Amino acid sequence: MTILRRRILQGSCALGGLQFLSPLQAACPIPDLVPALNGEDVIAYVHRVSGRWDWDLYRRLLGAANDWKEGDAIVGVAASHETERQIARSLLENTTLEQIDAHPPFQDKTWELIQSDIAPQSKTVTNSWTLGQFKAFLLERPDSNIYPILPSLSSDSIACVVKLLSNEELIAIGKKLFFRLPGSQIGAKGYMGARIQPNSPTDNPDDIRWQVLDAFSYAVGDVLIGTNPVSSEIASVAAVEATLKDIVDTFGISDILPYCVLSHIDIQAEIENQRPGSTALWFQSIAGSDAANKTFDLSLDKLLRHTESKTGRFGLYFETGQGADFSNGHGAGTDMLIHESRKYGLARSLQQRLAREKKRKGETGDAWVHLNDVAGFIGPEVFRTREQLVRCCLEDIVMGKLHQLTIGLDICTTLHMDVSLDDLGWCIEQIMPANPAYLMALPTRIDPMLGYLTTGYHDHVKIRETFGYRINDAMQTFFQSLHVIDHDGKPTHHFGDPAWIYVCYCRKRGDLRSEDDLRHEAKEKIDQVRQRGVFISEGYGETFSQLPKELAAQVRDIYTDAKACIWAQLPDDFESRFDVPVSLETLSKDRNDYILHPTSGEDLSLESLKQISRIKAKHGERFDTAIAISDGLNALACTSDQQAETLASLLRRELTSQGYKVIPESLLIRAGRVRAGYRIGETLFGGRPENCQILHIIGERPGSGHRTLSVYITRAPGATWGIRSKVDHNITKVVSGIAQTSLQPEEGATTAVRILKSLG
Repeated sequence: MTILRRRILQGSCALGGLQFLSPLQAACPIPDLVPALNGEDVIAYVHRVSGRWDWDLYRRLLGAANDWKEGDAIVGVAASHETERQIARSLLENTTLEQIDAHPPFQDKTWELIQSDIAPQSKTVTNSWTLGQFKAFLLERPDSNIYPILPSLSSDSIACVVKLLSNEELIAIGKKLFFRLPGSQIGAKGYMGARIQPNSPTDNPDDIRWQVLDAFSYAVGDVLIGTNPVSSEIASVAAVEATLKDIVDTFGISDILPYCVLSHIDIQAEIENQRPGSTALWFQSIAGSDAANKTFDLSLDKLLRHTESKTGRFGLYFETGQGADFSNGHGAGTDMLIHESRKYGLARSLQQRLAREKKRKGETGDAWVHLNDVAGFIGPEVFRTREQLVRCCLEDIVMGKLHQLTIGLDICTTLHMDVSLDDLGWCIEQIMPANPAYLMALPTRIDPMLGYLTTGYHDHVKIRETFGYRINDAMQTFFQSLHVIDHDGKPTHHFGDPAWIYVCYCRKRGDLRSEDDLRHEAKEKIDQVRQRGVFISEGYGETFSQLPKELAAQVRDIYTDAKACIWAQLPDDFESRFDVPVSLETLSKDRNDYILHPTSGEDLSLESLKQISRIKAKHGERFDTAIAISDGLNALACTSDQQAETLASLLRRELTSQGYKVIPESLLIRAGRVRAGYRIGETLFGGRPENCQILHIIGERPGSGHRTLSVYITRAPGATWGIRSKVDHNITKVVSGIAQTSLQPEEGATTAVRILKSLG
């Protein structure tokens, strides 16, 4: 698949981008901010302190006003201490919205589009407000006064006012503003729904189907069924789409519960073109700048074209997350809140265009568009602690609502962050008073494919118990018809019984076998799904909102193993497992440096680059393909069951049989990330007249219950390889979930080479 969410998951950053601190800057810290004058605004301060307009100082002031996060520090704009933060905030409070809009920290076509869709008639009301006045207006006025001014707000102004708000103030605003999806209560006050995320390490239809049936047994899943695919090949995505469509069609809920496969929007559009009516909602990850969107293989023209072509009741589903821009090398020296807010501005613009296009086509109903903020998905380079996760989620809820969006959350954490399974429950409790539209929902808090922590079905039950939130009325009625909840929404004896939902599913399909026979079949199928490492929850613990005791213990064991995988290193004799091994190193000083500073694992050491140059000189142009192996975030995935050497051998055999000329050396990278493979390609193939390729085997982020590998497939002309950083994630494909206990290495190798051949 094209690297989308899984690429963000790697948390990779490009060295050499303007946003990163150079060694000289690190050795010579930026001087502290001088105190502000009474009543001074940001613009006047910059001119006074610098004696001219200084964009670097301006961007630093915007970033220094934020609550502290590692991501802003990496970009070089975080406050060094609390005094600096208060200086920056006092300056912002005295700055007008008009001044903010007149000084965008960076400009591109995305910014121009966002600005073009701001309502000019209401902007005159807010232009002269200072951010301090704007903050007071949001906190003191009722929602009826706030809604009319929202169309006038720029994304940068929204980001800036959020910098000034405490967590309690963010909650106060979050629980004041609501934007429903058309014809539903999703996003309404007092409602909090769920996106079922039935991911499978192998895109197995039964894995996906049973996780959905499991969700229904807990009366969970009223917003969307959305599967993250392992493969983004059209045939594979279409098969997953068909699985999801079958579920909603069988139960007769296709008009109230959309589904989608989170592949690239190009793939979804092509499937709909080939099989009209086979897709429902269209998904796409989006960024806050042209450059960052390019890493998603996106342009504004492409997004606008897909928006204009989308038909039907359900529209577009966007996914974002603080830190994704700088982690892909496109921070533009600007803090994470500005970038995140611009993503919401882009979503708002596309929503407006979809609404206009529906009206032009004569379609009934408003535009169904919602956004999911994946807070905490990238890793500790963005932020590390549970308090920061809560802050990030509250910031994003308010920024989304001020953009008039229906916004949900993925309250999540990677296993290399300092946020535990128990911490995640605490975070949910802190965030829920702000009333987001929805959260993710899985059988447990561990995703079996993406290997990260998020919200489980039982968390949703607890949220409903604790906060009194309701689910979309139409789906509430549906769950009552399944008899898993009663007329008052209370659990029945069928609650937490996915086998019962299977009986209902089969009955809807005309299956007249006895309930005992269907339950026996259900047990066999559930056992098969579990054997593939996918969780299916049955029942509950001491209360309806607790995991069954045995399943809870299993989750704890996987969490403990994942922590071991994160910090494990390749053994000293690892190279001896391969024929013609070449040992390479990155710029990471140690494992801690590698985990906390991903860029250190993306560039090879000078000696390693010399080794690659010697290989190039030795072979000349006799070979066009190289195989690299890196530990990634899971060295144990490489060493367990001889997986890395087995996969490398199978890849070499398959490539050779298909006519590729593979260098005999196995390039083994310690502390290596995806972009380290690009550095190999640049040195090995730069300037060649033909297409050349790197197949990079990497240990995936752990936490799925499997120790899995991925193969990243990158093919480019020699002229492209010859330009530093020209080759990037936008042209790379990946086969994920490869392990002896998951997608078998033989199938992984075959699939990788098949994808390579499709690249031309």
